[in-house]
Amino acid sequence: MIPKIILGKGPQATRRTIGYLFGKGRANEHIDPHLVASWNDFAPDPGRSPHRDPKDAMAQLVAQLDQPMKMLGDKAPKDTVWHCPVRAAPEDPILTDAQWADIARRIVAAAGIAPDGDEEACRWVAVRHADDHIHIAATLVRQDGRRPERGYDQRAVQREARKIEVDYGLRRLKQGDGTGAKRPTSKEHFKAKRLGQDAATRDVLRLRVRRAVAAAADEAEFFALLEATGVIVRLKIGPSGDALGCNFALPGDTNDKGEPVFYAGSTLSPDLSLPKIRKSLATTSSEPATARPGNPWHQATAATERIPHHLTHGDDNVSQGQLVALGATLDLLPVTAPATIRAELERAAAAFERATRSRISADLASTRALRRSVQAIWRDRPHDSDGTGLAMILDAVLTAVAFAVHWHRTHQHAQQEAAAEQALVHLQVVYGQVAEPVLAGLAQRAPSDQIKRRFAHHLQKAVPEHAERILNDAAWDALATVLAEAEAAGHNAATVLDQALGQRTLDDAHSPARALTWRIRRLGERHAPGPRAQAAKAHSTAQRPGIPAHPTAGVPLQQQPPARRR
Repeated sequence: MIPKIILGKGPQATRRTIGYLFGKGRANEHIDPHLVASWNDFAPDPGRSPHRDPKDAMAQLVAQLDQPMKMLGDKAPKDTVWHCPVRAAPEDPILTDAQWADIARRIVAAAGIAPDGDEEACRWVAVRHADDHIHIAATLVRQDGRRPERGYDQRAVQREARKIEVDYGLRRLKQGDGTGAKRPTSKEHFKAKRLGQDAATRDVLRLRVRRAVAAAADEAEFFALLEATGVIVRLKIGPSGDALGCNFALPGDTNDKGEPVFYAGSTLSPDLSLPKIRKSLATTSSEPATARPGNPWHQATAATERIPHHLTHGDDNVSQGQLVALGATLDLLPVTAPATIRAELERAAAAFERATRSRISADLASTRALRRSVQAIWRDRPHDSDGTGLAMILDAVLTAVAFAVHWHRTHQHAQQEAAAEQALVHLQVVYGQVAEPVLAGLAQRAPSDQIKRRFAHHLQKAVPEHAERILNDAAWDALATVLAEAEAAGHNAATVLDQALGQRTLDDAHSPARALTWRIRRLGERHAPGPRAQAAKAHSTAQRPGIPAHPTAGVPLQQQPPARRR
């Protein structure tokens, strides 16, 4: 159940609100508007007044609601109307008028509009438009002339809604923490439909601004990218001449005067205010884009693989920063992905967006490598003809998102946990579509049975607890291929395999052979060490038995999330 509070301003706010509630709606969606409850249980009902003109009943209702406000004259408050739509989920049972009336009374009591037993409380009405929702409208002056005590009413109403869901057997939503993005209003949805847009302007702008933040190396490029995607930017300039904030609009989305409708960045999402955008850009703006040579697919994958370690061993601020960077990665990947998987990747990014924000402030210092490498992928479009680069980073992203689910769960971030779980579902679909053809191509180049037996022998010695799973895995031939290719490039196959096994535990891998395939593919493409270097490394490893080669190896099982699908 979703309640949402909207404040109306000015002396005509009550008339406008009641006119809308009992009108035809913006798309003729108001079929049978009628009262289900009111402050005194016998307020005039413009929707059910067969023996009088509905306009007269509406005028009388407005007058009665406004009476306490009129008594204050010039001392009336700026905010005059409290409007709260309350909507049930599509799968919820249809509630009766009496049940909706009870829900309305509980909502106004929780908000401080009309506490139980308070005969001098604000005047209010609850109007039902359809099976699944009501609108509550109240005037914000009590009948004794005082203002209602409604501090933190949005939080109070949400808490009451969670209780109502339990009492009525409705879909139970996750408790929020006030960091979620503002949802488009019904008005914005209807406007988008009229304009022929697939999504509301608010959602379109949020996606474009987030992508520009993820892709830009500095503030100038950020604004240039927005302009290139058709976003109109209006800066708020302070007395010093510095930009203090920015508003965004889309061409064609105008008001009644033909002017662009601007949205402040902070109203698109709490992390899209200009100061927070600048903080994010500072992570990547201090070094040139060409500062790090190498394969950006490998660099991005390696940086993503470190996220689980941060989430299990880092402090909360660093962990939150890693989630922000992971969200930026998902924002940019669809732009570089094949058209066949782009929509599913965009759904994953849209879902994970909610998992990137919490009450914990983000320390972005440790995210530079990931953000720069993903920007390089977006900017330079490095060669990835067979999809291996994308498959590798998706494999690492899947693990990171699974750890994000666990991290949010341990911090009791219910909405963020659910968002990460939803993103995981979309990512699993994409990963299957990308990885399967790559693995099939590798399997076709599998080495001889003799070479495979040699690799299998080392596996059985190195990881006896996983060897049987790996050898019976459908991706075993692909793994043998990349081991053979690494060997042909001058690497010692056993050493490379040991390095891959030490990078991170295989305990949570649904397909350990797949996980090892991507790790060895990256290791195999590095410059092969000479014989003396290999001997020195082998000697060093022998002197330190049991020490994991990767910071997340050996993490206790209770600190790891449930196994995820690869």
